[in-house]
Formats: sequence, C-alpha cells, structure tokens
Amino acid sequence: MLRKALTSALLGGGLLATATAEAATITVAVAANFTKAAEELGAAWEETTGHDVRFSFGPSGKLLAQIQNGAPFDAYFSADTERPQILVDAGEARDFFVYARGQLALLSLELPVDERAEAILAEGDFRHLAVANPEAAPYGLAAQQVLEERGLYQRYQEAGKLATGESITQAFQFTTTGNAQLGFIALSQLRDPESPVQDDEGHVWMPPTEDYETIEQGAVALTQSRHPEVVDDFLAFVRSDRGAAIIQEYGYDTP
Repeated sequence: MLRKALTSALLGGGLLATATAEAATITVAVAANFTKAAEELGAAWEETTGHDVRFSFGPSGKLLAQIQNGAPFDAYFSADTERPQILVDAGEARDFFVYARGQLALLSLELPVDERAEAILAEGDFRHLAVANPEAAPYGLAAQQVLEERGLYQRYQEAGKLATGESITQAFQFTTTGNAQLGFIALSQLRDPESPVQDDEGHVWMPPTEDYETIEQGAVALTQSRHPEVVDDFLAFVRSDRGAAIIQEYGYDTP
C-alpha cells in the first residue's frame, strides 16, 4: 500500500499506479532535439512504475518513415504536429497531444552573435552555417524560415555556406566541433547538463519568434502497440506536473 501511495503521489495522483503490474518494455520513437529530456522522463517513469522504456532518436521525418514501414514502436514523439497527425488520420495512432514547444537559437563559439547576429548574417563573413535538414527536421525548417525572412537562404545555398545535418543533433555537433562557425540549434541542447556548451558559454542569439512557425511538438500512441495500457501510463506521466517540470528544465515551454 505504501508503494502504491508513493507512486500515485509522485505521478501527480492522476496516473495509473502500474508498479505492481507485470513489468513491460515499450519502445518510443523520439525527435532528436528531445533526446535528453526524454531520457530523464524515461528514468523517472521507470523508477515509479517498474516498467522499462527504450528510445530510438532521430529526425522526425525519418522516424515517421520507419513507423510507416512497420518499425515496432509503441509511441512517437515528433518535433512537429503534422507528422503525428498523418498517423492519426491513417488510423495508425491515437491520443494526439502537444507535449512541448521548442525554441530556435543561433549559437557560435567564435562570432559575437549575441551582439551582432543580424549584421553577421547579412555580411555572410563565415565559412559555414549549420542547419538541420528542413525536409526532415522541424528545427531545420524554422532555421530556413528565419533565413528566408532576411533573403539569405538561397544566397547561402548557392554560396555553399550551409552545413546541413540530418538532424538538429548533427547541426549542433557541426557547430560545437568547429566544422561550422555558427549554427541554428534547439535551445534545449544548451540546457543539457552533459552538453559540451552550456547556455552561459559561447554566443547565443534568439531569433524573433514571429520569424518562424511555432515549433509545437506532438506525440501519439501507436495503435500497433502490444502494451497500450503501459503506453497510456507513460504518456500520462509526460503530461503530469512532474513531467512538465522536467520538460521545462530543458528549455521548452509546455501547454
């Protein structure tokens, strides 16, 4: 009884107390930008339920393709809302909700983008600017929109200045390793305690939010799951007060 009471308290009182149920393992496809937040959410949920969660991280578009091709995932956390809705419309997913709202940031370890971002971008006096692939990663699309707002995206493409990563994780790596002098990343990547660069290091500029579409990140339970009740419990934890607190620690807003 004590363990059940503690579990209910930890999960905010509104979640299933599954610690006493037969342990199960679920696999969740998660957008690369949400890696560390997902790992902390998973660890907290496992501790209170006795179930296990495994994650497969990657670009939202690539993960969607894997699901549509039969990859055995139980839930899908995208970096946008359009891709999860595709699965809902096809009858392959249910229980859609927005779990986080992301923020785009421009990072440089060399250039003072915190003071002169607009001038640096306009001058283009750098070797490479890292971005995620706009076709696969919503943060890459947001970066493209910021550059297009300034008439720079095509110019940079033609000049060979864009270092395009498969995901926001790769764009971050390009930037922090010096392969690109600056790069558009997710703010959450600077809030990761294990990040090679923290948000009080380097130079960071936050583009005006009106320059790119709001990055609402949607999640769904997949109807193919063999453990729907366990999936529901994990998604409920993500939406709980404790889950929201973890998400916010990583630089996201929550609904």
